[in-house]
Amino acid sequence: MQQSAVPELAHTHTRPIHWVATAAALAGVVAFSSLLQPKPATAAQAGPDAKPAPVTTTAPATTGVDFPLECGPVQALVVKKASGDLDGDGTPETVAAVHCDAPMGTPPDGVYVLTRGADSTHARVVATLVDPKARNTVTSLSVTDGAVLATLLGYSTADVPSCCPDVKDSAKWQWKDDRFIRSTPAGAHSV
Repeated sequence: MQQSAVPELAHTHTRPIHWVATAAALAGVVAFSSLLQPKPATAAQAGPDAKPAPVTTTAPATTGVDFPLECGPVQALVVKKASGDLDGDGTPETVAAVHCDAPMGTPPDGVYVLTRGADSTHARVVATLVDPKARNTVTSLSVTDGAVLATLLGYSTADVPSCCPDVKDSAKWQWKDDRFIRSTPAGAHSV
């Protein structure tokens, strides 16, 4: 082995003081880092007036729903639908205009509010906004700002033929006091 031309340096030999200095430096770094912790997370914290975070779900589908219509040998047909959160719980509901799929004539529409069933596989009807017995036809249906808006065509008397509605009406329903309240009165406007 070849000898070094440079004499041995004093700092290359460890002594107890070196180990103490290293331990003190390491303890200082650990102590200092414990003072520099990140601030606590606030995303999941809620105040006393905070509402629960909305649940992101899709609106209930109209397939497989047992609508309260007497259609005889024909099926119920969904002709219009709209979705939105109607009761403010963060979960969307679906509003559907439905009539019997009659081969002739103009069958009246019913307007129903659907929500998820307890089994979450099929929706269920929770409210009837327009009963088919009223003989209305829905020409527009939407959900805006938690309200159901519809344009209805109807008849001024029972003598008016089903082919030719002569009354046009706008309707608006909102969820208040655990039920849907029609905030625009039923009024007859000539077509």
